[in-house]
Amino acid sequence: MPDDSKPAPRRTMPPLMDRLGELCVAGRDSATYLWQVPDDEDVRKKIAELLAQIKVEAAKQGRQEMGRLVSELETAVAASPSPQQVELLQDGFERLMRLWAAAKSGLF
Repeated sequence: MPDDSKPAPRRTMPPLMDRLGELCVAGRDSATYLWQVPDDEDVRKKIAELLAQIKVEAAKQGRQEMGRLVSELETAVAASPSPQQVELLQDGFERLMRLWAAAKSGLF
């Protein structure tokens, strides 16, 4: 007879998406696109706008570390298009996603 007294394994669910998470995902996706077309000025403008919105949302939530990271990414997006610049943006948005997820899960 099987032992049903053991609790079921716990699955970790991704945090529920809020406005800040949506902005981070949109930025990450745009930075990924820039890898293919690094000099797409419209996407670069979109990323700059997303960063400004992320900075506002992060400040509303008291997320100072995200604000500092956004400032670094704003410098990167203003730089001349290059593979290194795009890599900085991609890495930065990945870090923003991890910070957002950690905060939503209660780790921060």
